[in-house]
Amino acid sequence: MTFKASVLTLYPEMFPGALGLSLAGRALEAGTWSLEAIQIRDFATDKHRTVDDTPAGGGAGMVMRADVLARAIDHASPPGDERPRLLMSPRGEPLTQARVRELAAGLGAVILCGRFEGVDQRVIDARKLEEVSVGDFILSGGEPAALVLLDAVVRLLPGVMGNAVSGEEESFENSLLEHPHYTRPQEFEGRPIPKVLTSGNHGKIAAWRRAESEKLTRERRPDLLGSPQPLAK
Repeated sequence: MTFKASVLTLYPEMFPGALGLSLAGRALEAGTWSLEAIQIRDFATDKHRTVDDTPAGGGAGMVMRADVLARAIDHASPPGDERPRLLMSPRGEPLTQARVRELAAGLGAVILCGRFEGVDQRVIDARKLEEVSVGDFILSGGEPAALVLLDAVVRLLPGVMGNAVSGEEESFENSLLEHPHYTRPQEFEGRPIPKVLTSGNHGKIAAWRRAESEKLTRERRPDLLGSPQPLAK
C-alpha cells in the first residue's frame, strides 16, 4: 500500500524540498509513498486568481477564501477518499508521535497549507479539516509545517528505516526523551564514554539508558512523565 500525500499550497515549488532527499527521497523514488503538490490558485475563478479577501469585521491582513479552498479540497479529496484532511495551523492540536504513527498506518493525508491571517472558518467546518500544529510559534505559512509532518510520517512507513527498532527507542516513544548517545573515540577532550556502555552487560546498559531517559525527561519535559501521549481527534 502506497501512502499518498496531497498538499494544497500557494507554493507547490516548495515540494518535495527536503523530502526529496535521504530516507524520504529514496522512499519517494521507490514508490513507498507519493506526493502531489496542488496549486490552490488553480481553483480561483477570476482573472487575477484571487485566493484571499479582507477579514469580515475588519482587522489586519487577509483571509483565505472558503469557496476557493473548497474547490481545491474537493479536487484533491473526492467522495470516497478516506484520507484525513489536515490544516496546518498554530491553533491546532499539537502533533505528537502517537498521531504520527496513526497517520503512518493509514492511506495518506490531504494537507492544506494556510497563509496570510488564516482560513475562513466555514471551509474548516464544512470540509471537516483537522487543525494540526507543529509547535507554539508562528511560521510564514503552512508549507514548512507540512514538510515537518510528512518527514515524521514517512520515516515510519514500512521499509523506510533500515532498522525498524530505531523508531521504537526514540524521544516521545513511551512518553520519554531519548537517552544520550556515544561513539568512538573512546575519549573526547577529556570526556570518556560512560563505562557501563562498554561493559558488555546488556541488562545494565538497558537500565542506564532508561534512567538517563527518565532524568532528561524530568529536567526538560516533566509534562511527559506518567502521561501517555493523546491521539488527536
